[in-house]
Amino acid sequence: MPVTAKIAIIAALPREIARLVGGTTADAALVKDGVWLYRVESAVVVAAGMGAERAAVAVEAALSIGGVGMLISTGLAGGCVAGVEAGSVREAGVVVDAGTGERFVASVESGVTLVTAGEIASVAEKARLAENFGAAMVDMEAATVARLARTRGVGFRAIKGVSDGYGFELSSLGQFEGERGSFRTGAFAVYTAMRPWTWGKAIELGRGSAKALAQLETVLKGVLAEG
Repeated sequence: MPVTAKIAIIAALPREIARLVGGTTADAALVKDGVWLYRVESAVVVAAGMGAERAAVAVEAALSIGGVGMLISTGLAGGCVAGVEAGSVREAGVVVDAGTGERFVASVESGVTLVTAGEIASVAEKARLAENFGAAMVDMEAATVARLARTRGVGFRAIKGVSDGYGFELSSLGQFEGERGSFRTGAFAVYTAMRPWTWGKAIELGRGSAKALAQLETVLKGVLAEG
């Protein structure tokens, strides 16, 4: 019998939702296709990889359960302006697709604009997005989730943990995207270990990400408690 879920939480990587779904098991039939779907009380939580294509896969998996009235795009994002600091959590009121210029208004108002780009943003790209679109944050999935929410007639929110600030850049990250939008953590660790000059940046990113995900867990659990 299908489980009705009022809220579907969509992330990119399993580690972004690990704290939220702790103690539950992913749907084994979907894991082989790179889709990590968990059922948590009255919600479904899905991670299917980075980027627009994989975000669409995650949304379709969540909606297939039935009864979903709200899609929440979550996970990590980069800060594009001063004041949006690593380790913090922000909810966007507007999401913009950097590729098409489309704007999506979220179900919850805020003065924060999140821009979705096609790749991990450099410092220069963060500055451009802030200037051209008013971006406070940048990610790779939210616009796709917003577009599908509009198409399916369900609500949409974007709640992101900030992994890095506007002045942060680790140029090697992009080369570690793996199959189905995964991140090749082991390969990244080996690459970094052999390049001591990158250690400081890698540690900074790790600390920012860990703090942001801890804060994100608290915020999302509050959202689920509110129903």
